[in-house]
Amino acid sequence: MARDSKQLSETVSRRKFLVASGAAGLAGLAGCSGSTGQETETATEAPENEETATESPNTEEETAKPGDNEPEMLTAEGSSTVYPIANRGSSYWNSNAPPSDGEYWGSSSEGTVPGWDELGKPDMRLADYFASLYGFEPTETQASPPFATSIGLSHSGTGCKSVRDGLVDIGNSSGPITAELGISESEAKEQYVDHVVGRDGQPVVVSKDIYDAGVTQLTGEQIKKIYQDEITNWKEVGGPDKEIYVIGRAEGSGTDTSFRLNMLGDAEAEMPGVDTRKGQNQQVATVVQQNEGAIAYMALAFTGPQVKPIAIDFEGTVYKADKSAENTIFDSAYPLNRDLHQYTTITDGTPSGTDKREAAFINMFLTTFGQKLFVEENNYIPLPDKDIEAEKAKLPEQA
Repeated sequence: MARDSKQLSETVSRRKFLVASGAAGLAGLAGCSGSTGQETETATEAPENEETATESPNTEEETAKPGDNEPEMLTAEGSSTVYPIANRGSSYWNSNAPPSDGEYWGSSSEGTVPGWDELGKPDMRLADYFASLYGFEPTETQASPPFATSIGLSHSGTGCKSVRDGLVDIGNSSGPITAELGISESEAKEQYVDHVVGRDGQPVVVSKDIYDAGVTQLTGEQIKKIYQDEITNWKEVGGPDKEIYVIGRAEGSGTDTSFRLNMLGDAEAEMPGVDTRKGQNQQVATVVQQNEGAIAYMALAFTGPQVKPIAIDFEGTVYKADKSAENTIFDSAYPLNRDLHQYTTITDGTPSGTDKREAAFINMFLTTFGQKLFVEENNYIPLPDKDIEAEKAKLPEQA
């Protein structure tokens, strides 16, 4: 599916509708219809023939090719959990700002961009630097990177299907592609490359009224029983006499898949206690804020004063939403901890599974600079150095 810039002219019309629409067109909220009969979000995935429907009937227009030195836009789609990382990275990439622009970077003075000096090219613009590692010519121009990037927002299932179907270059997912597509580990390794760019200590949150009433910690077993409809009132777990409003993510989202797998032990586990499902983390956070007696599972980046993570006791070990605690939800040992993935496909044209545009963009996240700015500052968990090196080894050789 993916191609180097020299190959782009042969198949430039393949993602024509995505390039034409840009980031704004891709960022519509997409959900996933459930099978429980509960309130759900309506799926907004593109129909299978959308690409054909948007092609021009004019053959000359359809085969129009960019210049050899004009790579097509890099596109990504999927998980609302991965979205804050990928979208912020895309925004910085497309700006192509120099590190000396302290106002843009948020640094207090010139030269204080976290980790940038370690890259060895302190004066190069951001996209120019990372793209040049894979042979792209620097533009040395603000808001004009060597190639543009566009990030779509939906959920993991859509992202995995989109990269499978060749609709995008990168499929963002907070759940394993095996579970999202229902394929085996061997099939996944034959067809895709799994690029892990960070981790999420998936929290369980409660509405402010419940937290303020003293429910700041539950056991893993209590949470299971709430989602399996065996505990239905907060008074059963030491809280107020109030019905529990149980919120779940849409079926097909990586957050939902990971929660079932890690909390209930099976990605297909039933959760009859769920009252409503929402397609994105943003929507879950809003529902928790607007409803008393609520409980939900979501991504760390979307928690806050009105959506508070609780501590969870797993078999005697209490994991707190506090980085200074002995055991925290930011630890790799936390049972709900999960990888954040960017998937690329393996084709005859890209035996490594990642073309040079994809490699340049993904590599940006696999640096001290990228982990600090795009992962940690979004309240996610940076990868250890050994994991960063392992992820870098999946990328093709640099120019």
